[in-house]
This record gives sequence, C-alpha cells and structure tokens, in this order.
Amino acid sequence: MPDVTAELHLDVDPALPISAAVDEIAAAIATHQVVVVAGETGSGKTTQLPKICLLAGRRRIGHTQPRRIAARSVAERMAEELRSPLGEVVGYQVRFTAKTSRQTRVKLMTDGILLAEISHDRDLRRYDTLIIDEAHERSLNIDFLLGYLKQLLPRRPDLKVIVTSATIDTARFSAHFGDAPVIEVSGRTYPVEVRYRPLVGEGRPDRDLVDGICDAVTELVDTGPDGDILVFCSGEQDIRDAAEAIEGLQLRFTEVLPLYARLTAAEQHRVFTPHTGRRIVLATNVAETSLTVPGIRSVVDPGFARISRYSARTKVQRLPIEPVSQASANQRAGRCGRVAPGVCIRLYSEEDYAGRPEFTEPEILRTNLASVILQMADARLGDISRFPFVEAPDGALIGDGMRLLRELGAITEGSAARRGGHVRLTPVGHKLARLPVDPRLGRMLVEAERQGSLREVEAIVAGLAIQDVRERPADAQDKADAAHRRFWAPVGEAGRPSPDGSDIAALLRLWDYLRRQRRGLSGNAFRRLCREEYLHFLRVREWQDLHTQLRQLGKDLGMNRNSEPASLDKVHAAVLSGLLSHVGLLDEKTATPSGRGRPRGPREYLGARGTRFAINPGSSAFRLSPPLVMAVELVETTRLWARTVAPIRPEWIEEVGAHLLKRTYSEPRWSARGGQVVATERVTLLGVPIVAERTVGYARIDPVAAREIFIRAALVEGQWHTRHRFFARNEATRQAAEELQERTRRRDLVVDDQTIFDFYAARVPTDVVSVAHFDRWWRDARHADERLLDLTFDDLLADAAAEVDTGDFPDTWTVGELDLPVSYTFDPGAGHDGVSVEVDLGLLNRVGPRPFTWQVPGFRAEVATELIRSLPKQLRARLVPAPDTAARAVAWLAAHPQPDATFPEALGRAIHQLTGIEVPPDAWRADAIPEHLRVRFVVTEDGREVATGKDLAELGRQLGARVERVISDSALTHARPAATRWDFGSIPVQVDEAVVGYPALADEGTAVSVQVFPDAARAATSHARGLRRLVALTTPDPTTWVVSRLSNPVKLALATSPYPGVPALLADCRLRAIADLIAEAGAASSVRDDPGFAALRDRVRLSAADRTLAVVNVAGEVLGVRAEVLRHLAGLTSAAADDITEQLGNLVFDGFVAATPQPHFGRLPRYLKAARQRVATLTTSPARDKTNADLIEALEEEYAAVCRRFPDGPLPGAVAEVGWLLEELRVSLFAQTLGTAAPVSAKRVRAAMEQIRHGTVAP
Repeated sequence: MPDVTAELHLDVDPALPISAAVDEIAAAIATHQVVVVAGETGSGKTTQLPKICLLAGRRRIGHTQPRRIAARSVAERMAEELRSPLGEVVGYQVRFTAKTSRQTRVKLMTDGILLAEISHDRDLRRYDTLIIDEAHERSLNIDFLLGYLKQLLPRRPDLKVIVTSATIDTARFSAHFGDAPVIEVSGRTYPVEVRYRPLVGEGRPDRDLVDGICDAVTELVDTGPDGDILVFCSGEQDIRDAAEAIEGLQLRFTEVLPLYARLTAAEQHRVFTPHTGRRIVLATNVAETSLTVPGIRSVVDPGFARISRYSARTKVQRLPIEPVSQASANQRAGRCGRVAPGVCIRLYSEEDYAGRPEFTEPEILRTNLASVILQMADARLGDISRFPFVEAPDGALIGDGMRLLRELGAITEGSAARRGGHVRLTPVGHKLARLPVDPRLGRMLVEAERQGSLREVEAIVAGLAIQDVRERPADAQDKADAAHRRFWAPVGEAGRPSPDGSDIAALLRLWDYLRRQRRGLSGNAFRRLCREEYLHFLRVREWQDLHTQLRQLGKDLGMNRNSEPASLDKVHAAVLSGLLSHVGLLDEKTATPSGRGRPRGPREYLGARGTRFAINPGSSAFRLSPPLVMAVELVETTRLWARTVAPIRPEWIEEVGAHLLKRTYSEPRWSARGGQVVATERVTLLGVPIVAERTVGYARIDPVAAREIFIRAALVEGQWHTRHRFFARNEATRQAAEELQERTRRRDLVVDDQTIFDFYAARVPTDVVSVAHFDRWWRDARHADERLLDLTFDDLLADAAAEVDTGDFPDTWTVGELDLPVSYTFDPGAGHDGVSVEVDLGLLNRVGPRPFTWQVPGFRAEVATELIRSLPKQLRARLVPAPDTAARAVAWLAAHPQPDATFPEALGRAIHQLTGIEVPPDAWRADAIPEHLRVRFVVTEDGREVATGKDLAELGRQLGARVERVISDSALTHARPAATRWDFGSIPVQVDEAVVGYPALADEGTAVSVQVFPDAARAATSHARGLRRLVALTTPDPTTWVVSRLSNPVKLALATSPYPGVPALLADCRLRAIADLIAEAGAASSVRDDPGFAALRDRVRLSAADRTLAVVNVAGEVLGVRAEVLRHLAGLTSAAADDITEQLGNLVFDGFVAATPQPHFGRLPRYLKAARQRVATLTTSPARDKTNADLIEALEEEYAAVCRRFPDGPLPGAVAEVGWLLEELRVSLFAQTLGTAAPVSAKRVRAAMEQIRHGTVAP
C-alpha cells in the first residue's frame, strides 16, 4: 500500500499550544501503549494529535468524538489542514453516514460507532492507534471503551491508545491504565472576564431565561468586545425561542445561527464559514468541548444543560435540565478566550457557581444500570461485575439492574440467575439496547410498536420522563384540580362524561389538548393558556421537545408508527410492559367499613413481592378502586402510594408479562366437551394473583396423569363423544354384562374399572393423553388390528357370574299373544328400581294385572318368601324357615304350572300340597311385598313414556280416556253413525290396527250407532244395550196392552217412582224385558250382522209383551215397598234414617229398572223389605242397629275407594258384584229372616275388595 502520508501537510500549527509538546507526545507514544493528553479548550489537541501520530509512523488511526457534529466537523477541519479531500486520508463515520475509503488513515467517528465495531472485530485489528477524545465527559460509551481497551491492550501490544481530556481529573485516567504518562498542554492564552447576571436578584423584577439571554446579548453588543457571541442553550426549543427573541432585538449587521446535533451538515457548516458583521451562535453543550467555534469573543452561559439521569424514585431515565458543574462552566467560559480577551456572562450568581459540584458526575453513576448491562451485552463486552470500569458501579445496583431486565423480558432466565454473569439478550433486549432511553420506557416503546400504538405511547413516555406539567398552587388547589379533572373522562362523549380511572389516558388526553391548542395559538397566547389552566409552560415545552426527540429516534431505528389512532387498550398494554412490578390487586377486605360506619381509609392493593400500597388521592382511579391496576411510580411517605395509576386487565398481563408469571394447577379432571383433561389454573405475577381460577388443558403440565385420567374417564367410563366402532362394540358388551347385574340385583358379576383400565393402558401408547391424540393414533393402529381394543364378554365377567341362569331374567314377558319388553334396574330406593314392563298405550286395554303377580322366575322365590312372611303368625310359624318353604313351593309350581291363578293363589295351592297347610286367600298381604319385587309398568306412546306405576288397574283408570282416543283414532273406519234399523253390515268382534279395538253397538237413546271400545268387557256391555235399544226400535210397543192388565195397587205404586212419569218407567220396563229375553237367548255377543239381528228380533217379539208385564209387576212391588219405607222414615232425623234413605236412592232411581242387572233386579223387593224391617226395629234395638250400621259404613267407604280406581262409567263386573254383596250383607245384618242369596260376611266382602285392590281380579 503506497504511503500517502508523504504527500500530506503534516506540520503542526505553531500557533496552537500543543505545538510546544509535539516531541514529548511523540516520544511518549513511542515508549508507552497509553498516553493521556490533557489540555484546555483551544489547545489544538483534537486536530493536531492525529498529525503527531502520522508523523510518528502510525498508519491506521481511529479517532472518537462524543457527538456526531464534532466527528464530522473535526474530519472536515483536518482534511482541510492536510489538503486532502474529505473521505480519502481523513474520513468520518456517524450513524447512518460514512465517508471513508481504502486510503483513509484517520477515521473520525462517534464513540458509539467504535463500540459497535467491537461486536464483529473483537481485537479492533483495523486500527493501530486509537484516540479517545473528550474523555472527561465520561459518557457511558467512553467508559465502555476505556474499560474494553484496558482488557484489549495485553492482547494487542502493537496498539497505541491516546486519551485526551480537559484538565479534569486526569489522574483517574492515568491510574486506570497503569499510571500512564500524562502530558498537559496549555490552552486558553487570553484572559476571560466573567460577569454574573442572575435572572433573580434583589431590587429588580425576576426575568425568564429568554429575557436574560436578550439582556446579556444587548450588554455584550453595547459594552463587550467586538466579535461573535456564543450562547449556550439547553435544547432545540430553547434555541428557537432565544433566536426569535434575539431577532426581535433587530441588531444591525448581526446574524443569528443555531448549532445542535440534529441540524443537517450544511446547516452546521455555516457556523464555521467566514462572514462579515457579528454572528450570534445559539448552541447546545455540543459547543462546550467537542467543537471550537471560530471568532468567539463573548459567551452567554445560562448555567443549564440537559443531562441524562436515572431517577431511583420514578425508575425512569430522564433528560432533565440541570445546573452544569463548575468544570463545564469553565469550559464554556474558555470558548471566548482563544483569539483575544473575552467576556463570559453567566446568568446566575457567583454564589450559585461556587455551590455547584466541581465535576459533572460520570454517566454510569447517573444511569440506570439496566441500561449499562444492556449496552454491554449488546456490545458483547463481558461480565459487568468484572469489567474494568474507570469507576465501577455498586454490586447491589447491578443486581437491581439484572432484576429489572428480567422483568422487562430483555435477558434470558439464566442471565438473571447469575446476577451479572455473561448476559444473553432476548429479541426484546436487543431492541432495547438500540433505544437510548430508560429500559422501562424503551420497553413501552417496543411493545407499543407491536401493539400498533407507538404514536400514542411516544407522547406518554415523553410525559412520564419529565416532571408533571400540572401545577397545584397552594392558594388555588380547587381551581387547579377542576382544570385538570377535565381530562379524567373521554372527551366528546354524549351525556356527562364518566371518569375511566386511567391517569395514563388522562395524560394522553392532556397531550392531545395541548397539541391542538399549540397549533392554533401564538407563543404568548399559548403561554397564557398554560398559566390559566395551571400548566407549567416550561415543562410543557420540555414535554414537546422530548416527544420530538423520541419520534425522531423511532424513525431513525425504523420503528413502525401507527397512522390510525390506537385503542386505549393497546396503549395501556404497551405501558404495562414496562411496569410489571408495579401491578396491584385490590384487597377486597379493605373495602369493609369500620364498626361506626366510617371507612377505614384508602383501599389497599396487594403489590409485587408482598408490598401493599394505596392509590394516591389525586389520581382519577382513587374513588373508582379498580380491581387491578398498574402504577408508574410507588412513593413511600406515611404509607406506600401509587401515582399515575391505570386500571388493567389480566389478559394484558398474560400477554406482555408471560415470562414473569407463576402458574399453579389443581383439580385435574376430565372434560368430555373438550375431549381432554383440564385443571384449575392459578396465575400470579410476582406474588400478585392475576387469575384466581381458570380451566386449562392439563396434558402439557403432567402428561402421565393426564393419560391416566383420559383412559379412566373416556375409555373406561365412556365420558367422551366418539364414533369409533370398537367403543360401540365394547359399550354393547359392557352394557350386556352390567345389565346382567341389574337383572340379578348383584354387584359382584362384572370386573371393576381398574381391570378395564389395565386392559386399555396396556394397549394405548403413553403419548395418547386426549381424544385428539387418541384419534390420530387409532386412525393408523386400527388398520393393523381392528380388534385390538375390543373387550370380550369373558373380559368383563367375574367368576361369580357362572352361578347365574340368564333364562330366569327374560327380556320379554308374554301375555297371551303379546310380548312385552322387560327391563331391570338395580338402584335401591329409586322409583324405577326392580323389574319394569313396557306397555304401549294402545295395548293397555288388553293387559290385566294377574300375570304380573308371578314376577320373573329369578325373583319368584323372593316374592314367595315375602308373602309367607306376611302371613298371620299362627300360619307363618308353621312355614319357617320362610326362604326354604318358598324355594320348595316355587320348585313345585315350576313342575305344576298354574296358568289361570294369581301367584298368591298358586302359592297357597303349592303350600297345601307340600305341607297340608291351608292358607285362606285373604291371608296373603300383597302390600308386604317390597317395592323392588313389585312389577313396575311403563306406559309408552310412540316410544315416549307417558305414565309409570305399579298398579296396572290404576294406570288404566288414569289413561282410560287417552286409550279410548288412541283406539278411536286408529279404528275410525269401523265406527258407524246412529241408525234406527240394522244398517251396519257385519260388525267385527275385534279390530287390530295400530292398536286393538272392540267394535260394538251403542245405545244413543233414539237410535243406535257402532263405536270402538278399548276392551272386550265394555264392548260386550255396550253391545247388549245397543241390541236392546235396536230391538225396541224395530218391534211393536206392548205398553198399552200391559197397562190394561195391571192391578190398581200396582198402578198406584208406579205413580210414586222417581221417573219423570209413568210412560218413562214403562219404557224402561220394556227395555228390561227385552234385555232379559236377549240374555236368555244367549245371543247378544253373537249378533254381529243383519241376519243374526233379524232372528233375534223375531224371537224377542214373541215374548216381549208377557215379559214386559212381569217386569212392570216387579217394579210395582219394589215401588210399593219403597213408598211404605219412606212413610215410616218421615219425621225421623237419625243417622240410621239417613243411611236407609241413601240406600233407597242407590237402589231405586230414574232408570233403575233397565240399569239393574239380573239376577239383582229380581232381588230388589227383598232388599227393600229388609230396609222396611230395619225401620221397624230402630226403636227397639238402636244399639244393635248402630253397630251394624257402623260396619256397613266402614265397608262402603272401603268400597268407594276401590271404585275410584276405575274410570268413570260402568264398573267392571267383579267390582259391581261387591256392591250387591254389600246389599246381601245388609239383609244378613238387619233382616236375617229374609235370607240371602249366598253366604255373606264382612270378611268375605273385604277379601273380594282385597283381590281387586291387588290386581288379582281383572277389571
């Protein structure tokens, strides 16, 4: 490579103080690896040191500057002095801009650029010399470089390092590099007059900063030296305000120029160009040491600068405007003594100056160490706790920084555990490292970009980084509060706005309001607005400046800024990402008032790591007490207060703070709906409960336990929704096995669930933990062996099953031609426990209760045992042990069937045959049979259950009308309308459509129709009455002939009947006569067509007149006795008289002649005569009458209960016979001399009713 330096002008300017130390510096560089060069501003060290190095034979020089503007301007100045185009021998590189070439020997750059190069050039091989300029500023980057170079130098003995500094604490740099030589170069060569012009002073009104600058400039123009003026300002906004004010002074031949880092290169370059007249340069502290502005004769120093500082109270890295140190003030003053004597006006007092710190605190001591750790990790500088800093930070603070980075998700778990070990950044951490802001605020910005709310969060972050712009003067607190509370609620909503409890949202609304007002108002008007609305104008301006910087920073880093407004949810979620350790959950217990009704004070929140805090009363959330909040800062005074609070949602925490969450799980269980094992999850954030109870999948937490629960719940217990054929087959097999248990009422026939679990567990892979997993596995496994998971009947049955005969527990019960389904349930105490027989509604009329008294064979012995135990003691004692007797009897019945008997009747016969003991029929107590041994009937219609019960007769009564409707609907084609002659064709005895029905004639009074009845008995009764009526309608009426042959007493008796008149009575007698003749012919049931009817009609016609006369005479006798009894009862008011009157009414009523069946119609005179005889003995034997009457009353009440079991209408024959048996009993009790038709007693009556009650008599 050619030596281009031979052609350069490397002469050191003899006018510069450093020229006197060239040889000393060159010698030091030759003999030492590190040289410290100290010199005041203007000594020439920045521009001349590279020349000295080139003269000393160094060929690859890296020269750092703390600011971009300095790097660029110094490069331009050196290129000009070397008479080489910029970018060739001398080049520079700053962020986003590089102007170098292969010929470059001196590379000016920011210290951040050199630091970044370390990541890909660990030994910095591209340089043989490094000049670290302005080291006294002690920025983080400078400290990083100085520490890294100390580690690097032993590995690079050829590397030379020159550290330049103002004459500030050079001993520390020397000691850092092993007592490196320090060469001091004189700087300022002309005296500087310092004038103190404080803004606040006695005897004159206070001035603001802009006024002070204008006054100082005016003073310098009037009384100061000729030449340019340098004014230091804190930021761009200050520069703009000062420029506007100075231009307003209208100074002649004066040019006002700004100078700050964000200006373009061309704008910055104007400061260094030749000019005529006076130039006033308004600069930030970039002109303090980094740049030497030519021609400066005067300086105005307000004494402030923006200094990056970490607030331990707010946990925020801020850029506050602070007083500068004495060293910085001296540097500023030195800027006007380079070319001639100068004047420096300080806008503060000399006492203020004397009270300031001597040096500016190193940045590492005023920066959140989390930022330091981030930067070191990003630059791969190694272990922070072992890094050779010029001034090492405290170890505890390093731990705090690590914890914060862990909270922000910037470092990996292992990094945090090692407390300062080799840190590994996460993707979030790499992004934070590129953001030169506090990590908390940076995390908010990173998350805001992801959430799509960067535009809003930039404003919030800027607002949080400064002191609150809202003022609250002591004498106007209420007014200030009212002005500020306007922003607590959304603006522009209909109705009265309701505060949302978010101070973050309030801050954003205030920002939007100020931005709108600033656009529409002049500077003075906006300043006035701030004052009137209790807003600090300077802080508002600082907020706006910082927002501008953040926005530009995001733009420089390529962050995506949302164009559309973001929702507050997205804004809050982004802010939350930087405040995860400032989350609190409302303690509900603190809401309870004290005993006197007064509140206990602010409601408390449970915060991170066991802390407890309350919301500051000035917060918009104070009265709302949201259940979950985040706070920007926690401040401890009398208690721990949360300031700048906003309500949050648990799902936001889970989204942005997942890495900090602790999850515990309980109650693992099966979810058939989800097809997986679930558990109850509890989520906490640093000890704060976020989710109390939430159902989550358990397989990822404990796959072994999840598999076991899945197999037990889904495969064993069947709690899943599946169409797999193997499972349907297994369920059918298992149901059959379990049904066997149900039938036999045993629990030892089927294997337990553990055996079935073992069966599946041995076949299902260990990674199958849910329905979805199973489906995927089985989809392939079934092709290899479709029967792999099939359970056989033998797999499911225990050894005890061999004792069971399944034929004793049939699936159907045969009744005649019907096969009724039978089901079994073993559920003691339940209504459906035992044997159930299903009966279709349409078949209910065809099924009687008698067959079901036998029970199924498997339970017959138990029924027999219970019946034997129900016997009276004198019988029961002779049949012990009852189970043995029952078993013998059932065995005998199996060999000697008794198809027509009820089971109690058959059991009595068996016992008589086996033991010779006679058991009276009324001795059996069917009600003693346990419920589970009594057959349960389930009546269905179209497959749906309509009624259940264990009394078939009662079910028939309840459903009678419904049965008739079903039968009528299904057999509608067999019904015929009313007629007065046989017009029905042939009437079938039975129709079998959807249900079985029985067509029959029906008496309509003046005509006869054909109807379908639900049972044969009712059909036979109706058919006989219909025939009777049709014969009467089709034969001559003999009534006239009959009346002519009646005696006068009979005629008189007929006149006393309850009929509407004698003609009605005679008509009824004619029907009675026809009915008797039909019955005697035995043809009622067989007459089903016209020829049959014609034959019957002709036969009845022959005897109708004589038989009618006989019936009338019987009726006359009955009515005559009735009249006599009624005469004797007249005037009597006893209970016996009432009973007799009621008896007469039951026997003799309108229609009694035709309604009373034979042979009871012929017995009516005897029943009436017995009543007459009872009346005659009432006065002679009242006690005996009462005893007998009480017995009759008790029996009649029992009989009424029996009758209520049957539908309205004619009672079944056997039931009606009990009523006539009661009449015979009356004769026996009150007129025994008249005799009875058959033996009768109260016991016989009750036995007959017992048979009906327990279904042993068909309806």
